[in-house]
Parts: sequence; structure tokens; C-alpha cells
Amino acid sequence: MATVQATRPLKLARRMQRLGTETAFEVLVRARALQAQGKDIVHLEIGEPDFDTPSNVVDAGVKALRGGWTHYGPSAGLPALREGIAQYVSATRRVNISPDEVVVVPGGKPIIFFVILALADEGDEVIYPNPGFPIYESMVNFVGAKAVPVPLREDRAFGFSAQDLADRITERTKLIILNSPHNPTGGVLDEKEIREIARVIGQRDILVLSDEIYSRLIFEGEHFSIMSIPEFRDRTVLLDGFSKTYAMTGWRLGYGVMRSDLAQQVSRLMTNSNSCTASFTQMAGVEALIGDQSSVDRMVAEFRRRREVMVNGLNAIKGFRCLKPKGAFYVFPNVEGTGWSSKKLADALLEQAGVACLSGTSFGSYGEGFIRFSIANSIENIEKALIRISQWAHKNL
Repeated sequence: MATVQATRPLKLARRMQRLGTETAFEVLVRARALQAQGKDIVHLEIGEPDFDTPSNVVDAGVKALRGGWTHYGPSAGLPALREGIAQYVSATRRVNISPDEVVVVPGGKPIIFFVILALADEGDEVIYPNPGFPIYESMVNFVGAKAVPVPLREDRAFGFSAQDLADRITERTKLIILNSPHNPTGGVLDEKEIREIARVIGQRDILVLSDEIYSRLIFEGEHFSIMSIPEFRDRTVLLDGFSKTYAMTGWRLGYGVMRSDLAQQVSRLMTNSNSCTASFTQMAGVEALIGDQSSVDRMVAEFRRRREVMVNGLNAIKGFRCLKPKGAFYVFPNVEGTGWSSKKLADALLEQAGVACLSGTSFGSYGEGFIRFSIANSIENIEKALIRISQWAHKNL
């Protein structure tokens, strides 16, 4: 079908020039185009579990569809799911959460967007981790606030010092974004580090958006949330969801937990944008929370095995140096030893070696010198990728 050419130029609002993107999907398109040409590609670019949604969750979704859960629901979410989330967060973060502090949304990104939209005015500042999930910076820029990066350091296992944070807090700081376990590095902030962050923030009138979407995917130690610190109970917006833990990326189901007055405002944004999250999806979410959790344990165990293979393999390749991630399902090797820029190297691995990955600069300027591999693929394919990378390095380095 021929493309119809517009007769007049499209005049976009200026804010659209400030909107970023998520490079993983762009690389996926390029990788699939190469596959269409007959090239074999190992996909290590997308942050999506390669497991099926647990059968009990699928069954609950089907039952909900057949049971008539196909209509509008409350903008903040169905009472059954909000109650289940409140109980889950209360137990796992050791706080007392009520359902009116929960807002259910279609995926995790709306919480990022809505909270920044609700809290950050033009001229306000939002501190965020860099390298980090690119939507943080994109949304801050989009609303006209100033995105202030705090660099994650390899020599701190991709954490940051309290002084790094303190140096960036000003009178204009409105929000601080934390992400642990972290995308793209797999770094985890432990309880000591979180408490030090809380000490630096002190009594300032600053809220924290704590992205904990990978909280169940931890290989070492235990997850600790800044919401668990009493002074930050009502100063934290907790972001979590079902996509990563239960391999439910396509179901689009996430949530935020926050003080009830802010939850009301985020619900208003839901009303104005999505109306509500799909009802049958929410009923499947209830089952995910209260049902059998063995699938989560199996997935974490498999990711741990893949981590060992990937890290050991990369560290044996010339020019690569890789820390062992403590959570999520990514590895973030230092590639400065190759002498190639991150983007040039990622492009070469895709086009010449048939391995799809992401440049560290896809996650911010402090990602230069690194690339990200997702280990959400089989050990067989990870080993295939390592052979290809090693062969490419032998030929080009």
C-alpha cells in the first residue's frame, strides 16, 4: 500500500522536541530487519523475561474474561487488586499501607509520567540515576523541569556516594528518583546505602520516586526500600508491577503506592488519559499476588545461572570487563578496553556478529564506555552470543 504524503508540514508542540525514547525498541526493529534478510540474530537487547506468564495467572485472566470482567473499572484500580497490593507492600516493605494509597496503571511507565507531571513544574529539578532507565530523563524534560543526573560509578558497584547526591540537591529539587535493582547495570542499593541516602535528604521537602520493578529479581542479599524508613513512609512513591516478576509484560499491569492525597491526583491523571486499567488484567494480577510463587523462584534461579555464564564469558574476552550484577536480568560490561565507543561497538556487534545489545549511552551520557546485554534468553543462546563476540573481538581488536 502506497504511503499518502501530507500536503502541509506537521507543526508539533515544542514540548515534543524534548521527548526522548527507549532505544531497545529501535534496536529490536533493526535486528528483526536483519533477520528478515536471512541473518541469524541473538537477541540480548530487550528487557523482557523470556518465560511464559505462569499458567495459574493465565487461567485467572481467561476466567475473568469469561466472567464478564470486560468493562470499565475505577480509575485507581479494582478494589480487590488494590487491597491485594496494599497487603503485599505492607508485608514486604514492613509498613502499613491502605488501599487508598494504591493506584493501578497499565504498566510501570505511567507512574513515572504521572508522578513527574503532578509534582514537577517548569524550573524545578529532578535528580535521577545516570546511566538509568531513559524514560526518567525523557519525562522530566518533557514537562519542562530540569533533569539532574547523579552518576553511577563502576567502582561503587554502580551505586553513588552520599556526597554525589548531596552536591546535586538544591532549593529547586522537587523529586529524587531511585532504582534498585537497577536497569541497566544490575546494581542493588543495600540497606546501608539507602539509609545514607535518606540521611542526606534529611527533612527537606523532597519526595522520592523509588522504582522497585525488579524487587523480586535479586541474586544476593535482600531488597530494601526507602519506604521502610519511617520518616520516608509518606515521602516515597513506590513503583512496582507485574511485568518482570511474573513475565506479564504484554498484560500492561503496574502500580504506584503513595500518600493518599497524591494518589487522588494520580487517579485524576488516569481518568484523563487511560480511564482505567483493563479489568480482566487486574483480576489476573490478584491471582499473581496470592497464588503459587514457585514460578518466580524458578525464574530467579535461572537468571542466576545465566548471569554466571554471561559474566564469566565476557570477562574472558579481550577488551571486556564485567562486574557481576546483584539483581534484575542485565549485565553492563565496561568496554573501554576495546578502544571503541559504546554506540559504534553495539552497532558492530549487531551488524557484524549478529548479537543485539544496547549502547550504554542509550541510558544516558554516563553510560559511555559500557554496553548492556539482557540475559533474558536461554543459556544456549547466551553461549552462542559469547562465541560470536569473542570471534569478533579476535578479528577486530
